[in-house]
Amino acid sequence: MHVGLREWWATNAVGGLGFNSVHLLLADNLFQRSIQEQRKTHRASFASIVVRLQVTKVPSRKPHSRPIVSYYFPEGVGEHHYGERHPMKPHRLSLTNALVMGYGLDKQIHNIYNPRPATRAELEVYHDPQYIEFLSKVTPGNQDEMKHLIDTFNCVEDCPVFADMYDFCKMYAGGSLAGARKLAAGTTDTAINWSGGLHHAKRGEASGFCYVNDAVLAILELLQYHPRVLYIDIDIHHGDGVELAFYHSNRVMTVSFHKYTGDFFPGTGKLDDNGAGLGKYFCLNVPLQDGIDDNMYLTVFKEVIGNTVTHFQPTSIVLQCGADSLGLDRLGAFNLSIAAHGECVNFVRTFGVPLLIVGGGGYTIKNVSRCWTYETAVLVDAAVPDELPATIYDSFFADSGWKLHPPLTGKVENQNSPASLQRITISIAEKLRYLAGAPSVAMREIPPGLEAWLAEETKTADERDEEVGTADAGERRDDRTMARNEFFEGEADQDQDDGGAQEPSAAPERVRPRRRGPGRPRKTRGRGRSAPGPSSLRDEVEVDEETDEPAPRRTTRTKSARGRSRTARTRRKEKVVEKESDKEDVESETNADGTAPMDLDIEA
Repeated sequence: MHVGLREWWATNAVGGLGFNSVHLLLADNLFQRSIQEQRKTHRASFASIVVRLQVTKVPSRKPHSRPIVSYYFPEGVGEHHYGERHPMKPHRLSLTNALVMGYGLDKQIHNIYNPRPATRAELEVYHDPQYIEFLSKVTPGNQDEMKHLIDTFNCVEDCPVFADMYDFCKMYAGGSLAGARKLAAGTTDTAINWSGGLHHAKRGEASGFCYVNDAVLAILELLQYHPRVLYIDIDIHHGDGVELAFYHSNRVMTVSFHKYTGDFFPGTGKLDDNGAGLGKYFCLNVPLQDGIDDNMYLTVFKEVIGNTVTHFQPTSIVLQCGADSLGLDRLGAFNLSIAAHGECVNFVRTFGVPLLIVGGGGYTIKNVSRCWTYETAVLVDAAVPDELPATIYDSFFADSGWKLHPPLTGKVENQNSPASLQRITISIAEKLRYLAGAPSVAMREIPPGLEAWLAEETKTADERDEEVGTADAGERRDDRTMARNEFFEGEADQDQDDGGAQEPSAAPERVRPRRRGPGRPRKTRGRGRSAPGPSSLRDEVEVDEETDEPAPRRTTRTKSARGRSRTARTRRKEKVVEKESDKEDVESETNADGTAPMDLDIEA
């Protein structure tokens, strides 16, 4: 439009309307200003429309910027008591909860629950009903009457009978089960139950201060909705109870970082203990020695767990955070700090997989409560000061100046070398190579790579021959088999054996064919059974090339290679061959008799 107006002005100026170039320039400037004013007006109106739309727009719900954390603390769980001299102190749970609330972490936690106790039916999902029956009935008052059952279920010394023991078991197991159900429902991202993690309990007996294995029960709950669960154990003691429960499963991978000397409780967890059956290589153990420090532990932990997550691809993780791996623990011998222990938790959190956090060991209760409080702050992504908040348990922390991170390292000599740790990580990496793919519940029972490996071990020699070719398949069998169109005419039948005709009284000699290697040339499919083959590849080739040359003594073998029935024409050929053979025999005898007189005449 602008260009057309300028052309009109130029045309009329030329046409003698009295307009000159000055008039044209003024008109052009006026038109430019009018265009700019119109653009400003349009922009202002558009901006007002955008503002009105922003005001009237319905706000959409943004995804949460940090994971939803649920905290489970069974009321009264810290009031139980194993005994005066027993190292296990449930009171540590009360200290932990007081510090969590004192730091104000309850305001950062999305949900705080007082879970219901586990029912007997829920406990019997894994444990023997007879064992649960015993736990529900035994008390300090009747333990003398149930002495035989106490010995049977190993409730002695480490696992004493104390008041309300069965209620205590149902409390901490109920917390882990509630967290697992919440994760399975997808209504939380991280579930915390510091009262759980009692990982030594077996299916039918108590062990290592543990009566009910809440970790196993939680994993079984997760397996109802998650195809693959990864269990990580950073307790100083080997997580033998959980490993044993899933030793033959490929849906649960257990990884335990622990002290192993052979005589340190529970005495299991060697590097070569890797599962069995379908669970082969789904059980990993990282045996460590006394005094391992923060740098070594974190290096091994991150490398092993990183590779495990990459190969196994878990859909949920259960992390047992036993605090007896800290320095200065009453029963431990490591040099880990609270910060390093918490860094392990933070590293697992970064995978973004539904995560269940449980407690475990830890027998210096003031350090246990500090550690689990700090890790709660890590899980809710909150920074907490080093100064401990004021609680009713201040007397427990007075010797360290009420600090969250007291010095705990350097008290035990480090017996781990970089070379030994490197051997462990390399060995575990080699085992993870057998996991060709994460197991799929819907499509396969075991991973494809492991399935092929197990099938290769169980193959027979005939099955291995079939992989090379079907020409010799089944020739290793001792029993004779014949085609349906092949006849057996008696002991003198030349088709029955590989050699020539046999005497009627003599039993036919079986000739076992020699197995042909993968590099040997295959015989044609139409070729029948022959005499024992050559002793080398070169002999076999020479035999194949010289089949048309007459042999010094021809056999009378007339077996039909294609399994056809013997006809009259074949019998006539046999007679001709027999005559030629007899003629050769006569000539051979004549030559032999005539040679001697000739030699005598020459000598005379």
